[in-house]
Amino acid sequence: KPAVTSPRVVFENIGECSPKCLCMLIENISGLALDDGFTVEVIPEINVAVATFTKSIETTAFVNKCSQNKRLKEFQVTARLLELTRSIKAEDVPASISTDYITVYFESARNGGGPVADVQRLPEEKSAIVTFCDHKGKA
Repeated sequence: KPAVTSPRVVFENIGECSPKCLCMLIENISGLALDDGFTVEVIPEINVAVATFTKSIETTAFVNKCSQNKRLKEFQVTARLLELTRSIKAEDVPASISTDYITVYFESARNGGGPVADVQRLPEEKSAIVTFCDHKGKA
């Protein structure tokens, strides 16, 4: 069975590179179009962006190309694969929502979920840690 690689790539230190410029660079390096082959989520609080490839691409090779890209080097932007995880943090979860409801919600195929192994409530943070049976649950 081949090793599974993440369809997500983290771009770190994006402060000097605008989101629009980063998207164009990803298009140039990958040969895919924004919203047709990938999406980008910018997380300004930690100076990163995450590209999620919706079309099949060898992300390891893409990351290697990024490390050689002249423009990304000029901006001092680095790229790495986002580690596959089995757990996510759901935020803004009202106290009135039951653990069973959270489990059913994240197991729903319509929500992009999968079998849930555990739900840990963090009421003081109004959040929950949802652990899937494998990394394919991606709600």
